[in-house]
Amino acid sequence: MQASLFPDEPLPGAAARPAAAPPAPVRVGCAGWSLPRLLWPQFPADGTHLQRYAARLNAVEINSSFYRPHQPATYARWAASVPAHFRFSVKLPKAITHQRRLVDCAGLLDGFLAEAGGLGARLGCLLVQLPPSLAFDAAVAQEFLRALRQRHGGPVALEPRHASWFGAQADALLQGAQVARVLADPPVHAAGRAPGGHAGLVYARLHGAPRMYYSAYEPAVLDALAPRLQAAAASGAEVWCIFDNTAEGAAVADALHTARQLAGRQGDAPAAPNPEN
Repeated sequence: MQASLFPDEPLPGAAARPAAAPPAPVRVGCAGWSLPRLLWPQFPADGTHLQRYAARLNAVEINSSFYRPHQPATYARWAASVPAHFRFSVKLPKAITHQRRLVDCAGLLDGFLAEAGGLGARLGCLLVQLPPSLAFDAAVAQEFLRALRQRHGGPVALEPRHASWFGAQADALLQGAQVARVLADPPVHAAGRAPGGHAGLVYARLHGAPRMYYSAYEPAVLDALAPRLQAAAASGAEVWCIFDNTAEGAAVADALHTARQLAGRQGDAPAAPNPEN
């Protein structure tokens, strides 16, 4: 059965690029770089898990930053171990999103950004995931986004889960701050079937369906997703596709499949080798 992430309408993007400018690569990866043993033959045999992962996929989402801080030197070591084209997305700490609930967290933002800054040019995006109970409060959201944007000018994606974040007022506030609303699957609300906020960034997070964090996606579903991701990139949006169905390793296989589909269409996503070769 086709997942609800994929309505018939195309993914929105920014203004069309000039014909001479090729689209940027779609960034495909997982929430973490652990490699299931069964898939080891599809990756180089040598190197750390991250180095092997980065040889086949061009992006990864760091979720451990949500639970605990990492030293700038740790981020720098990770950055040094991947190719120049590779990018990291880093999840904001729960101290900001779940404990402070976006209120009075300037100092926490400073500390987090100083740490993640160790990634240097390989820092691709920040992910702000909100707790399901956090309702939209215009004053709180505006102050948080102002504080964040004073400190960080790069791509930011926000994943709200309370219904109040999917209305016109919240969407306009995100647009004004150039923050994208995550396109999550399964969507928690009907309005979440399409991305929102800043149209210059499409950030899809696929949590697995029907069983979140566990279920793999059927190949036909991923095949339907690939041209939509490609079309969004061609229209000018920066496009990320992150698989978060990591509990039993399904994310890596799904990401490899999607990367292969995109490689066949646009030649910019690394494909996994045939282990029989």
